[in-house]
Amino acid sequence: MAIEIKAPTFPESVADGTVATWHKQPGEAVKRDELIVDIETDKVVLEVLAEADGVLGDIIKGEGETVLSAEVLGTLNAGATAAAAPKAEAAPAAAAAAEADAGADEQLVNPAARKLAEENGLDAAQIKGTGKGGRVTKEDVLNAIEAKKSAPAAAPAAKPAAAASASSVVLSEGDRVEKRVPMTRLRARIAERLVDAQSSMAMLTTYNEVNMKPIMDLRKKYKDLFEKKHDGVRLGFMSFFVKAATEALKRFPEVNASIDGKDIVYHGYQDIGVAVSSDRGLVVPVLRNTEFMSLAQIEGTISEYGRKARDGKLSMEEMTGGTFTISNGGVFGSLLSSPIVNPPQAAILGMHKIQERPMAIDGEVVILPMMYLALSYDHRLIDGKGAVSFLVALKELLEDPARMLLDV
Repeated sequence: MAIEIKAPTFPESVADGTVATWHKQPGEAVKRDELIVDIETDKVVLEVLAEADGVLGDIIKGEGETVLSAEVLGTLNAGATAAAAPKAEAAPAAAAAAEADAGADEQLVNPAARKLAEENGLDAAQIKGTGKGGRVTKEDVLNAIEAKKSAPAAAPAAKPAAAASASSVVLSEGDRVEKRVPMTRLRARIAERLVDAQSSMAMLTTYNEVNMKPIMDLRKKYKDLFEKKHDGVRLGFMSFFVKAATEALKRFPEVNASIDGKDIVYHGYQDIGVAVSSDRGLVVPVLRNTEFMSLAQIEGTISEYGRKARDGKLSMEEMTGGTFTISNGGVFGSLLSSPIVNPPQAAILGMHKIQERPMAIDGEVVILPMMYLALSYDHRLIDGKGAVSFLVALKELLEDPARMLLDV
């Protein structure tokens, strides 16, 4: 029985996706719940799993093609076995033909892998394949590209061998190297949203600074006890900022609001997005109802989101929504920046590097660990007074954490 393999149902915020990688080829056996194909959207990579045991039939949407929500990608012959499948029977003959005809090597390279190799000056036939039957996959090409970049010193030594292989790319010291790679959907969408945000809203940024010593002292005093009590969850700085932002958002609801057409929507809850860097680009998973979360729950959730981002396992639901965003450029050494608001939100908080600076305290110069804070906001919705007052409230809560406990 032939079963249609369909793309997942995308949420309203995602128009379409791109077929990233077929992990199975026609005629290959497939187990139930085994990964068949990856669909890349502008938010996450979605995995399509097999609904039953069988053999992969036709591929309707090849790698690199655009697909719509719930669109048919291919077929799965449920209950069939690889030996009984027509395409599988032809496999031995194809293998024999490959030995007799060198041109058949092209069949062992995925189309997307071949295209990527050509764009980077590599011969796909010279790349060792790790796919089924030695097939060269897109990941194999990416690994070859990284290996080529990480060994620049080996290029001169390889020059004598260049004559033996016409496909080898040998660069002299004077060569000006360029590499052209297609922009991922996530990167393209990030660029599009940032440009739209700057052109569609009256965005301003206000700055302040916060003395991090009280939080650093508190963290130093309790971090071991905290980690022991909460099963290995570490106490970081982000949980304090999330809790402080939550309290400040309650006091200044316009910062937690959004514009919908000609209406202002005031959200009676705090869903805070935390910007996380991944290999594919910046992603913003959302902490739901932070007003009810403890510091341990916040730290544990952020840690889990970080692992999922690195593994490309964040779900669409985990990245949808959010009423406010916090971005921590300080982990990369940024001293000061102006973050861009993530529409339809009205504001975003930028954290930065903690740096010791001389500060005048009660007429004396004291060296303190200081951090610059930046609040970018939509001036159509938030007045300057509201934005500055929000940032001052955030500063006061962070410099005296007891305020969050006492709600003062």
